[in-house]
Amino acid sequence: ALAYRWQSVGRRGVLESLPNPHTFPLNRLAAVDTQMQRLVRNTEQFLEGRPANNVLMSGARGTGKSSLVKALLHEYAARGLRLIEVDKTHLADLADIVELLAERPERFIIYCDDLSFEEGDDAYKALKTALDGGLARRADNVLIYATSNRRHLMPERMQDNLDSRNVNGEIHPGEAVEEKVSLSERFGLWLSFYPFDQDTYLAAVAVWLAHHQLKLTPRAERAALLWALTRGARSGRVAWQ
Repeated sequence: ALAYRWQSVGRRGVLESLPNPHTFPLNRLAAVDTQMQRLVRNTEQFLEGRPANNVLMSGARGTGKSSLVKALLHEYAARGLRLIEVDKTHLADLADIVELLAERPERFIIYCDDLSFEEGDDAYKALKTALDGGLARRADNVLIYATSNRRHLMPERMQDNLDSRNVNGEIHPGEAVEEKVSLSERFGLWLSFYPFDQDTYLAAVAVWLAHHQLKLTPRAERAALLWALTRGARSGRVAWQ
């Protein structure tokens, strides 16, 4: 199959194939050209067997983070790219997943969508080990692409900053800050996504209208702006809706 979902069955995990994955061309996405170029370059290096980074995409909701990953499958499946969706609750199984894939000829992206952790959540430790830090050698044909609304994946509180200390004029972060930053730092490539302004939002609307063989007329533009006003947000997701 082209795409899979990792499922727990009793005490074991299995790769469940997804025969009709939700994917579409990259040119369907608007207002994320810079992020797209960097993600595509990293993915092409990965497919060519050259060094590539694990990727963390963070920022405003509905701005195309998840859509970019899905679109990669459409563009590069013919070159051996495969996508495996892993839920946060199954991160402890990452080592088992990588072991399954290590000898395969295809190139796999483990996709963790809407990833974030709360205080006391130990699932992030398995992710840290899988990214960088475990004794086992990393598989050359596996990367992790994660999306999140949080830059550092974990809640950041004012108290964490108050625990910082001053040593000879240098600011040293507290242990809580170090712990939270150390997870996101294991992703070699950070891509940030920002809220759309009005022009960007209308550009996204125009792309979706063109997909349905329609044009952005003045009437459609007014309707799109009114729709965004009722939703209280401007984003690619709102443009699609």
